[in-house]
Amino acid sequence: MLKRIIFLCMAFSFILMSVISFAREQTSGRDISEKLLDQFDLSSLVKESFTISPDSRHVAYVTKSDNKVFVVVDGKKEKQYDGIMEKQCGDSFTAETLIFSPDSKHLAYRVKSGNKVFVVIDGKEEKQYDSIKEKYCNDNIVPKTLIFSPDSKHMAYRAESAHQSFVVLDGKEEKKYDFIESLIFSPDSKHLAYVASSDNKNFVVVDGKEEKQYRIIAYIIFSPDSKHLAYEARFVSGNKWASVVVVDGKEEKKYDIISTPIFSPDSKHVVYTAESGNKWFIVVDGKEGKQYDLVSSPMIFSRDSKHLLYDVRSDNKGFTVIDGKRQKDEGRFAFSPDRRHVVKVVRSSNKWFVSVDRKEKKQYDRFYGPLFSSDSKHVVYTAESSNKWFVVVDGKEGNQYDDFYLMPSDLKMIVFDTSESLHYLAVKDSDIYLVEEKIK
Repeated sequence: MLKRIIFLCMAFSFILMSVISFAREQTSGRDISEKLLDQFDLSSLVKESFTISPDSRHVAYVTKSDNKVFVVVDGKKEKQYDGIMEKQCGDSFTAETLIFSPDSKHLAYRVKSGNKVFVVIDGKEEKQYDSIKEKYCNDNIVPKTLIFSPDSKHMAYRAESAHQSFVVLDGKEEKKYDFIESLIFSPDSKHLAYVASSDNKNFVVVDGKEEKQYRIIAYIIFSPDSKHLAYEARFVSGNKWASVVVVDGKEEKKYDIISTPIFSPDSKHVVYTAESGNKWFIVVDGKEGKQYDLVSSPMIFSRDSKHLLYDVRSDNKGFTVIDGKRQKDEGRFAFSPDRRHVVKVVRSSNKWFVSVDRKEKKQYDRFYGPLFSSDSKHVVYTAESSNKWFVVVDGKEGNQYDDFYLMPSDLKMIVFDTSESLHYLAVKDSDIYLVEEKIK
């Protein structure tokens, strides 16, 4: 475990611009190149701060020096501060967070200087505000309070002054409330929503307009076309708590518990899981599906929004349901983007194996994925065998590594540059490599 942690720390700490060697080889129909990257003293690093840009080509982290901290971006040191933080619980600053913009061209973080906090964007300091104390310090999930818009052109964050919270959008302060959390931009970057509190009531604010008040609000989500907004609201009904999904300001049926609502890719459908009377079922556009002992998240729509799959448990057995029909094969399923291919992941006797279009592949000790190329022609996943990790493309194993720079379950950072090329970072013999592959 210690070795794995050290490898992960090293992986995040290498500087992509400091290339000191280069190797290329042909592996199973794949042209694979490896660039060995530099490293530095791990003792001064704040390991929780390691952040990789969305395009997997930039790295940022926090390091300490003489009771001060500063951010390093691609090997370049930024200004020193008393603290770099995302939230404050009591007198402790925790969860140091560095945030890259979606296009990977900008970096933002919140810093502490004396009794003031402010946001730094691309090395430039914003206006100073009072220290911010989180409303829910014991929660494991930290609500987002510092975000870029999807098009990377806008920045919004929560600030505090005179014990009141407000949103700062592109440098402009909005209305003040008792508390603010869970900021989210619409996919088209034209709308901003967040949860605000006033007089112990919570409500969603969309483009400055306040919606109905509830005791608790969670899971704000915009539809892919940015025209609809959904969230979960909780309140006391009779002598017990009840939950309801609110879509475009209209409440659906009340249930004991509900999950995060999701929109279909075409934005025409809303689906979530609900629990009533100790039974679980999915709700699609307000219509309840078959009841099970448990319905597991996430639910997955096909790219064309015509098919829906999810995992359930009934009579102590787990299986996948596609379009309301139980699949004969056990396992976890995934659609390709064009919906022409189905990948099934199965665990059997402590081994994992994958089948693509019902063609079974090799078994492995551990497995994470799958990930499809945008044109659906290639399927990629990471696998472990005999304590070595590798990327499998179309069933063919690549080079072996001690670990990957990220937790292997997070395949978002394995990046397809084109439908025939991809890149990622990996660790081998205590060194970190930028690995680039071309699929032949």
